[in-house]
Amino acid sequence: MDGTHYSTIIAEHAGKVARIALNRPEVHNAFTATMIRELRDAVGAAASEAEVRVVVLTGTGKSFCAGADLNWMREIIASSYEENYAESLAIAEFHEELYCLPKPTIARVNGTAIGGGTGFLSACDIVVASAEARFGLSEVKLGLVPAAISPYVVRRIGESQARRYFLTGERIDARRAQEIGLVNMVVAPEDLDHRTNEIIASLLSSGPEALAKAKELLHRVPRMPFEEAKAYTAAMIAALRVSAEGQEGMAAFLERRKPKWAE
Repeated sequence: MDGTHYSTIIAEHAGKVARIALNRPEVHNAFTATMIRELRDAVGAAASEAEVRVVVLTGTGKSFCAGADLNWMREIIASSYEENYAESLAIAEFHEELYCLPKPTIARVNGTAIGGGTGFLSACDIVVASAEARFGLSEVKLGLVPAAISPYVVRRIGESQARRYFLTGERIDARRAQEIGLVNMVVAPEDLDHRTNEIIASLLSSGPEALAKAKELLHRVPRMPFEEAKAYTAAMIAALRVSAEGQEGMAAFLERRKPKWAE
C-alpha cells in the first residue's frame, strides 16, 4: 500500500494500522469516479495485507467529504443511462467492500460530510467526529436520492430518522448526528487524533480473527431466521474456542497475561 501513488487519496500503513485519506482538500474532498477506483484499490490492499488489522478513513484539510464533485456531475449529466449505471454500481460496490471488510474500520470525521461523504462514514464500523463536523443527505434538493448509500445509512440511523433526513435534506450538526446514531463519538477538534488512537488501541487488544468473526455476525445474523442463527452461532463459537486464537485468548485470561496479539 505504501508504494502505491494515488492522485485523489493518500493510503499508507504504519505497522498494524492502515490510514486512507481523501485528498482533494481544494474541493472539500469531493469524490469522482477516479477517487472511487482508488478507494476500492486501497481498501482491497488493506484487506489483503496480513499485517494490517485496523483501517482508518479520513479526509485532508477542513472537510471529510463534500459529496460528488461538481465537475464530475456535469459530465455524468450528459452520460447515457448505461454509463450512469456503471459508475453508480462502482460506488455501491465500494460501500459494500468497505462495509464487509473483515477488519475493523474507523471513520475519523474531521469536518463536513455531505451526501456520499455521509455514505462513506456509514459503511464504517466506528465513527468519531469533530464537534465542528456537519452532515447532510441533500440529494433531493438536486432532484436525486441517496440511493447507493441508502443500505448503509438506513442501517446506521434506522428507518425513522432516514425518512426525515432523506426527505427534508436538512443539515445535521455533530451532536444531532450522535443522537441519531450516525456517529458514535463527538470530540473537540483538537482531541480527534487522541480519541481515534484510543479506539485503535482498544481494537488491537482484541483477537484479529475474533474481530473478523464479530463483523461476520453483525452482517449475517440480522438476516437469519432464529433456527438458522441458532446453528450458525453455535458452530462459530465452538470453532473459535478450539482455534489457536481462542485457545491463546482464554489461556492468557486465566493466566492473567496479555495474549500474544496484544503484545
